[in-house]
Amino acid sequence: MPLVVFCGLPSTGKSQRTEELRRALVSEGHTVHVVDDASVLGNQNAAVYGDSAREKTLRAALRAAVERRLSRQDVVILDSMNYIKGFRYELYCLARAARTQLCLVYCIRPFWPSRSPQVADATGDRGPAVSVSWRSRAEEGENPPVTGAAGEQRAASPVANGDVLPTVPRELDPEEIPPSNLAAVVTQESDQSAEPASSAFPPELLESLAQRFESPDSRNRWDRPLFTVVGLEEPLPLAEIRAALFENRAPPPHQSTQSQPLASGNFLYQLDQATSQVLTALMEAQKSAVPGDVLTLPGTTQHLQFTRPLTLAELSRHRRQFISYTKMHPNNENLPQLANMFLQYLSQSLD
Repeated sequence: MPLVVFCGLPSTGKSQRTEELRRALVSEGHTVHVVDDASVLGNQNAAVYGDSAREKTLRAALRAAVERRLSRQDVVILDSMNYIKGFRYELYCLARAARTQLCLVYCIRPFWPSRSPQVADATGDRGPAVSVSWRSRAEEGENPPVTGAAGEQRAASPVANGDVLPTVPRELDPEEIPPSNLAAVVTQESDQSAEPASSAFPPELLESLAQRFESPDSRNRWDRPLFTVVGLEEPLPLAEIRAALFENRAPPPHQSTQSQPLASGNFLYQLDQATSQVLTALMEAQKSAVPGDVLTLPGTTQHLQFTRPLTLAELSRHRRQFISYTKMHPNNENLPQLANMFLQYLSQSLD
């Protein structure tokens, strides 16, 4: 059954949305498996994302857990950041190999201090990791004000009756906190977050994750279909997710992800014997043939137009090429036709 991949930075509501989707699917009679960081991290903490080697091990464990549970009967939900597009492509290949559907749910927090990764998939631009706005509520739609170093806002210097308006300090919005106050914002908002475990992320690690976050793009086949959910107030598009999981056609598997057809244990032996017999019969038949004759070899129904004498080295080279190709596509149904297939291959290769 399908694979649902959640994507987003910490404290964006991924775990709460995962539980919401799990309850909805279980109520419909589906078997749902949830794979998250806690199930593979064990007693380790979230600082694993600060170590590239440990994070690589974590991704491998998540991928292995998904691969073990992925089947055509159960629904698998991966609750993790999944911020690397290469890792999302690996998950797409897993679903494609299992011939099942996949969808991506991108969770965004409206007022994230490092906002550029959250807005990148809507704007298409990759700006700085921390976006700070100093526009006043009272001055929305007017000229942008001039800011001071201490975080106070100065008016746009209007003059009324010859007097300049004084500087008016104000309280900043959460999205207007500069990077220097990032730790205070994370500490304050993590108490109200849907993911309490995010408080374990140091401010420097949160900023690093925001900088290297690779936002999903619906133009990429491994990010389709993409559902973007902003905040916890916006409802989860359950109807669209159900349609993507149970009504869409699964992506066709690549040849590299397809299982090789079953072949008998003596397939290579029979292939070697059939081609060797054709080679011996052809060398014997051309001894009494003249250019223009049609050669009929024993054990075959195909005919070979004799145009010139053929050396054993040349025929052996074509035989090795035919064996190499046939080994890549073994099929028991072709066993009785191996001699005819080799003779037809020679007819096309010797022209």
